[in-house]
Amino acid sequence: MAYIDFVSELHKSTKRDYVKRVIENDKSDCAVVAKKYGYDYWDGERKYGYGGYKYDGRWRSVAEKIVKYYDLKPGNKVLDVGCGKAYLLYELTQVLPGLLINGIDISEYGIENAKDEIKDMLQIANATKLPFDDNSFDLVISLATLHNLKVFELKEALHEIERVSRGSSYIMVESYRNDKEEMNMLYWQLTCASYYSVEEWEWLYKEWGYTGDYSFIFFE
Repeated sequence: MAYIDFVSELHKSTKRDYVKRVIENDKSDCAVVAKKYGYDYWDGERKYGYGGYKYDGRWRSVAEKIVKYYDLKPGNKVLDVGCGKAYLLYELTQVLPGLLINGIDISEYGIENAKDEIKDMLQIANATKLPFDDNSFDLVISLATLHNLKVFELKEALHEIERVSRGSSYIMVESYRNDKEEMNMLYWQLTCASYYSVEEWEWLYKEWGYTGDYSFIFFE
């Protein structure tokens, strides 16, 4: 298990006004809408989520890093748990033609609005019960998803990732290292169910037998 950061540079490129999100809207109402993971979450007003999540190539650099680090080859199989619109999976196929991909998400809207080139490799499913055989994938990734699960669901999801992976996996979740980042995270998030510090996440990974790689994004 190793800490590998593929995403922070991309995450930090977006500016966020944490206090504004709290004082300008009823955040609890916005969270109810966001957790439907429909149009409003992906392409509606910013207060409900992404505020418009269109393909713009931003995930290409992340895909390049993942392909290089895991030494992926044509014919290798990669699963994205919580793929959303699956732009990262698409970029992986562009960086490495011949890569075999699958993606799962609970958002029907997200998958319906994925790029046509890979849509037939995506399906509705839950991270707690992956519809794949044991040891099916050379690499399993999950970015900005597992923190949306409650603690008992999180344990199941980690075990499922271990089960379907042939040995390599990578998880990125939201976390915090100090009081300021914790408060900013609480102000900003809409769907998070697991609020853990870095130390707590690392403890859970070890306690539940997760052997893959991991990283965090922080709200500084």
